[in-house]
Amino acid sequence: MSDRKPLLGIVSCSRDVGGRQVHAVSHRYVEPVLNRLQATGLIVPSLTDAASIRQMAALFDGLFLPGSFTNVNPQHYDTQAQPEHGPFDESRDRTVFLLLEEMLKQGKPVFGICRGFQELNVFFGGSLRCGLGHGHETMTHHLPVHPETEFSRLFSLNHAVSIEQGGVLEQVVGRRRIGVNSVHYQGVDRLGHGLTVEALADDGLVEAISWQDGNAAVLGVQWHPEWDLATNPVSQALFDHFGKLLHGERDIARLSPILRYAGV
Repeated sequence: MSDRKPLLGIVSCSRDVGGRQVHAVSHRYVEPVLNRLQATGLIVPSLTDAASIRQMAALFDGLFLPGSFTNVNPQHYDTQAQPEHGPFDESRDRTVFLLLEEMLKQGKPVFGICRGFQELNVFFGGSLRCGLGHGHETMTHHLPVHPETEFSRLFSLNHAVSIEQGGVLEQVVGRRRIGVNSVHYQGVDRLGHGLTVEALADDGLVEAISWQDGNAAVLGVQWHPEWDLATNPVSQALFDHFGKLLHGERDIARLSPILRYAGV
């Protein structure tokens, strides 16, 4: 019997730290997540070398797209980027879209959080609404960010979402209504091709999506279940579901028609 743990690719961001360009991902997306999943992790640098990205994808058993303070560049859904819609991370955009193309071709699971959720929607041909809370008639999906704001407050439970009946998410969490922590200034505008809506905020904004074709299972949530993974049963259920997929357990077999997804 093999003791090998599944290998999870965790996408990093390209960031400027003290005038130096670094590849980085927050700790809360790494060790706590890998412990819960019982998986081995490999942090993926934001690269532009397609051959290297494809080689890494062949090694992974699954892909994790964590959140970030950067946004997907609107040029990927044919919209002119405005400075106020940033900051952007073009290296991560290209890396993620190439990885997604390979992972889904190879029938491997993907889980996206916040920016990762938005990347999934854009990859499948959808678009994003920029600048939530700035002239849009929506509820507040983020807390004010001021120097005096405690970092932990940014991830407090601040609104509820309704889970669609009969979907993957309802099967995973066993509930139709949950509270979520919401820290985002962009959201789904046009839903990506073939994606299923799994949850909605009270203002109608999409909060969770899924897609499945054979063994290629995709789940994305707009909130941050990694933040309270140690204590929140819903967050634990989400990662336990992804863990089962990583370990090759197909407890939820919901097939969709074969789709032509939006490779880059």
